[in-house]
Amino acid sequence: MIYLDNAGTTRVDDSVLKAMLPYFSENYGNASSLYTFGQKAREVVEESRAKVAKCLGGSADEIIFTSGGSESDNQAIMSAARFGALKGKKHIISSAFEHHAVLHTLNRLERDGFEVTYLPVYSNGIVRLADLKKAIRPDTCLVTIMFANNEIGTIQPIAEIGKLCRQKGIIFHTDAVQAVGHVPIDVEKMNIDMLSLSAHKFHGPKGIGALYCRKGVPLFPLIEGGAQERNKRAGTESVANIVGLAAALELAVKEMPKVSKKLTKLRDKLISELSKIPHSALNGDAINRLPNNFNMCFEGIEGESLLLSLDEKGICASSGSACTSGSLDPSHVLLAIGRPHEVAHGSLRLTMSKYTTEKEIDAVIKAVPEIVEYYRKMSPVWDELEKGVRKHVI
Repeated sequence: MIYLDNAGTTRVDDSVLKAMLPYFSENYGNASSLYTFGQKAREVVEESRAKVAKCLGGSADEIIFTSGGSESDNQAIMSAARFGALKGKKHIISSAFEHHAVLHTLNRLERDGFEVTYLPVYSNGIVRLADLKKAIRPDTCLVTIMFANNEIGTIQPIAEIGKLCRQKGIIFHTDAVQAVGHVPIDVEKMNIDMLSLSAHKFHGPKGIGALYCRKGVPLFPLIEGGAQERNKRAGTESVANIVGLAAALELAVKEMPKVSKKLTKLRDKLISELSKIPHSALNGDAINRLPNNFNMCFEGIEGESLLLSLDEKGICASSGSACTSGSLDPSHVLLAIGRPHEVAHGSLRLTMSKYTTEKEIDAVIKAVPEIVEYYRKMSPVWDELEKGVRKHVI
């Protein structure tokens, strides 16, 4: 099997699993208990919190453990909105191609009387600072813009956005689920007030994430019922998962220079070779993107057919976010960068990890053109495009 859907989820690293195992059996105490057995669990939770904070450039008391990126996004956005409303500020700025954990939360706030401005991302998939400056109003309470897009991998000018928000006194949240563990992040230097992350995107376990919240930024609980996480997130701490998150993040940061260099080379090879397919187009900026992300559209192809044929060849790929894989609608991300509906349906996302080999990439480079050619020969639409009855879009 060739696994190239690492933006969807990653394999747990062996060393991470080893670090987690004792907290399922030997050291299974409840970290909120007062007796010694429970306090041993508390110690490792706080050690893990400090490790996560160090990797992000923050302090331990600025880290809240959650169930994952979606919960972190929800808590950050709802908290900033609630705080803004208390001061009579009910305007939020975001981008047109955020993850649905952000977009759906904003939709909910719009129904509750908030106004949201969605910045365009243009053909390269990058927000422009000039647009943000124009969108800011006296009643703006939050700017929430993702660090790196989950489908096309483009990286936003986060430090510049953070600086502007800090100057204007506006809370800045970034969904960094795809970026953490893959690119360098320093919340202090980048002026980030709140940041969401999820362990399973960087070889940690599923079901555990974290929210960085800068000191002084108000954070209200989404989940009530206990005093855990300094009264900000009720629920018995998942000690093993917390240990796994910290171990995975430490390892990812340590290996980042070497892994990034390797994956950038493989990514660029994919772009170079698969761009040779006629009437294909890379989605997003070719350079300013995550080192492991490749996303391309092929005209005249249905993405679902392409994925199923790749699966038959033992290649695991995707056409976009796993959170919307059951939808028949084209990707909102691709529509946001200007792809027409008929082209957006024919997208292919390949996302690599440190385990990906050049031999595997070579196999994909061989397989994709063959599959594209096969389906185009069968397509009456493609026949009309080739005969000039219809005009090619790309």
